[in-house]
Amino acid sequence: MKTETIYIANLKCGGCATTITKELSAIQGVQHVQVNNDTDSVVVSYDEELDRKEITAKLHHLGYPEATEENGLLLKLKSYASCMIGRLDNL
Repeated sequence: MKTETIYIANLKCGGCATTITKELSAIQGVQHVQVNNDTDSVVVSYDEELDRKEITAKLHHLGYPEATEENGLLLKLKSYASCMIGRLDNL
C-alpha cells in the first residue's frame, strides 16, 4: 500500500472535505482518505496497483486540482459546487 500527500487548490471547508473523502473513497483500491483544510492537502492510502493519476483526475474533476496545476475559473466553480454537495451531505 502507498500513502501519499497531495496538495490541492480551492479547498475551503468541511463541505469540500466531505465531498473529496466520499468521492476518493469510492475509487476501487483507495483504502483511506484524510483531508486537511489547514494545509490544503489530502492524504490518500491506496493499493500499489492503483495509478496515482486516477486519484488526481478525480480531484481535478471535482474542482480541486493539484496545487501545481493551472487553476482557472471553471475549476473554481466546480469546487464551489462540490463544496455545496458536501455541505448537504453533512446535514
